[in-house]
Amino acid sequence: MSPKPVSKNSGRSRKQRGEDSDLEQKLVDLARVTRVTKGGKRMSFRACVVVGDKAGQVSFGVAKGADTTIAINKAVAQARKIMLKVDIKTGTIPYALKEKFKAAEVMIRPGKKGRGIIAGGVIRTVLELAGYRDVVAKIIGSQNKVNNVKAIYNALKRMSK
Repeated sequence: MSPKPVSKNSGRSRKQRGEDSDLEQKLVDLARVTRVTKGGKRMSFRACVVVGDKAGQVSFGVAKGADTTIAINKAVAQARKIMLKVDIKTGTIPYALKEKFKAAEVMIRPGKKGRGIIAGGVIRTVLELAGYRDVVAKIIGSQNKVNNVKAIYNALKRMSK
C-alpha cells in the first residue's frame, strides 16, 4: 500500500485557512503613486479595496505594490485581517451617527423600510457589502475616497460596540 500524498493545506478546510469564498470585494480606488529617490522616480500602485459578505461582515484594505494585481491582492489580504461584524437584523442601522476621519466627515442615518441605500461615493459600496438595505448617508467633508472609507468603517465600528 503506497502512502497518501501530503497536501499543502494539511487537511484544513477553506474556512479554517481563511479563504472565504462567500466574500465579495470591490475596488474603490486605484492610484499610481511615485516615490522620488536619488536615482529617479519609482512608480508603484496603491489600491483601496472593500471586502464584505453582505451578511454582516465588512472590511477594507489599502496596500501598495509594483503591479496593480499585487496591490489589490495585498489590500484584500489586509482587509481579511480586520473584518468587522455589524448588526443588520432590521436591514438598517440602529441610530444616526456622524464620524470624522481627518478632513473626511460622514453622516449616516437609519432609512425607512424599502427605500434602499441613499448614499453616494464609497459609502454606498461599504454599506452594500456590509449587508444593509435601508440607510441614508452623506459625505460632508473631503472627497478623498480612502479617508471616506476609513470614516464609514470607524462609524460602523463605533456602532457595533
